[in-house]
Amino acid sequence: MSTQDYYQRPALGDGKPYDPMREPRFTEIATFMRAPLAAGLDNVDIGLIGVPTDLGVTNRPGARHGPREIRNASSLMRGFNLGLGVNPYELCRVADLGDVHLSHRYDLERQNADIETFYRKVKAASILPVSAGGDHSITYPIFRALGAERPVGMVHVDAHTDTWGEFFGSKFTHGAPFRLAVEAGVLDPKRTIQIGIRGGQNFLDGIAFSKSHGMRVVFIEEFADLGVDRVIAEARRVVGDGPTYISFDVDGLDPVYAPGTGTPEIGGITTLEAQRLLRGLRGLNLVGGDVVEVAPPYDQTGNTALVGATMMYEILCLIADRHFGDSARRGGLRG
Repeated sequence: MSTQDYYQRPALGDGKPYDPMREPRFTEIATFMRAPLAAGLDNVDIGLIGVPTDLGVTNRPGARHGPREIRNASSLMRGFNLGLGVNPYELCRVADLGDVHLSHRYDLERQNADIETFYRKVKAASILPVSAGGDHSITYPIFRALGAERPVGMVHVDAHTDTWGEFFGSKFTHGAPFRLAVEAGVLDPKRTIQIGIRGGQNFLDGIAFSKSHGMRVVFIEEFADLGVDRVIAEARRVVGDGPTYISFDVDGLDPVYAPGTGTPEIGGITTLEAQRLLRGLRGLNLVGGDVVEVAPPYDQTGNTALVGATMMYEILCLIADRHFGDSARRGGLRG
């Protein structure tokens, strides 16, 4: 894909193509990071995807509106990442693949099937996905697609382990995706680290599941004691060189930074710590990532959507660098 393929062709006017990334950020139809909206899966290296559902929440809904607001907030992102020294758009072909079409709006299990089918097509096209939820239940069907041939490892930022069992008769909730993924054999628990876990608990079976299956659980107290650099080192040790996915729940952050979420827990990670943590994962074999649980109705300032867009951009930069940039060249992945 040439640079020309990223240009827009206006329906009216002189008909000459133009680059929306060089236009004022308040113009044009909102797409993730102002990337082109793809008409199909051809000629795309990294796909930015929305998954607008919150049928899996156990309390406050609203994350179904996350993808739309993250798209809008992501117009504030620029091309060059100063922290990583990377411009992902110069390294590879990045496009907005739109939202997963959900054929059944009131049936979460059928939505899971829709999501899995969509991501199987994305994987078959050799596209690396970076997604915006939606609640955290979306990550389970994504793993069923990405980990079908080989289970993935995971760096998981969250206030909750999301390894609980059934909730009021349903096992498909935003509190259960990683338990389901381990049981389905698509997530390797021994290559999984969960960072920022905290808050009160009514029962401990989720934490017990994580620990008994070999997940590395970093409670927020340990995070504070170790500091970001040592947690980065631990994350790199746990996931190793195998295929790894980043799942970032914005409630892993303190609600002063991300109040617009369904299950806020005070005493969390700062946005600066989160950026440092993500950037410290540079060079890992990242095969995808998501940012979930942005619920705009609880934050009329729009700041939570901006935080979500920024973390999504950081993940995009990491994946672009690993597969198409300096990390790829150092690892012998490119000529």
